[in-house]
Amino acid sequence: MTAATATWRSAIPFARIGFLNMLAFRARYYVGVLTYLFNVAVYYFIWRAVFRSGHTVMGLTLDDMITYVAVGWAIRSFYFNEIDRDLGTQVQEGKLAMNLIRPVDFQMVMVADAAGQSAFRAILFTVPISVVLALIFPLKPPVSVGAGLLFVFSAAMAFFLVAGLNFLVGLVAIRSKSILGLLRAKYLVVELLSGLLIPTTLFPEPLRSILLASPFPHINFTPAAIYLGKATGLEAAKLLALQAGWTLVLLALGQWAWRRSRERITIQGG
Repeated sequence: MTAATATWRSAIPFARIGFLNMLAFRARYYVGVLTYLFNVAVYYFIWRAVFRSGHTVMGLTLDDMITYVAVGWAIRSFYFNEIDRDLGTQVQEGKLAMNLIRPVDFQMVMVADAAGQSAFRAILFTVPISVVLALIFPLKPPVSVGAGLLFVFSAAMAFFLVAGLNFLVGLVAIRSKSILGLLRAKYLVVELLSGLLIPTTLFPEPLRSILLASPFPHINFTPAAIYLGKATGLEAAKLLALQAGWTLVLLALGQWAWRRSRERITIQGG
C-alpha cells in the first residue's frame, strides 16, 4: 500500500464523522435554501435593471448573468466550509494541542472532516437549491456535456482550494488567539474577488488580469465560466490549470505553516 493510498483511506473515517455531524444541524439547511433563494432573487432584479440599457454586458446576456449568479450561489453552498473558524475555536478552547499527538496528518483531518460536511450539503442543500432556482428563474443548462463534466470537476476543485485557504487563515489563530475580525473581512473579500458578487470579467484592466492570476476567481468564476461556455478549449484548460495549481500551492503552504506554528501552540482554557 502506497503512502498516498494509506492517507486517503485514513481520511475516510474523518469525512464520515463530518457528514454525520451535519445531520444534527440539518434543519438549518432547509432554511438556508430560502436564504440562498433570496440572495439570487436580489441579484436577479439588480441585473435585470442593469440590462435594460443594453442586450449584453461584456458578452453576457441577462439569461447568462442570471445563470452565472445562480450557479455561483449553488456551488458556494457546496464548497463552503468553516475550517478557519473551527481552528480558531480549538485554539481558544485549548484543544489544538491534542492534534500534536495524533498519528495522522492534521491538515488531512481538517480537510476530510470538511469534505464530509460538503458531501452532506451537496445532498441536502446544493441539490434542493439548484432545483428551486431552476424552477423559478430562466436558467440555462451547461452548453455541452463536456462543459458540464468540467464544471463538476472545477466545482469539486473549488472545495479543496477554499479548504486550503481556510486552513491557512485558521492557523493565524495560533499567533493571534482570536480571528473573528479576520474571518469577517475574509468572507467579504472572498465573495467579491471570487466572482460571486461580480463576474471577474467585469473588473477593469489591469485588475482583471491580476485577479485571474490569483487564486480567488478560481473559486467561483472558473466553474461558472466553464458552465456557460465562456471559457472553452485552451482558455478553459488554462483556468483549470491555474485552479489546480493554486489548490496545490495553498495546501502545501498550509503544511509548511502548520509545521512552523506547532512550536507556538499554547493552551487556553481546556
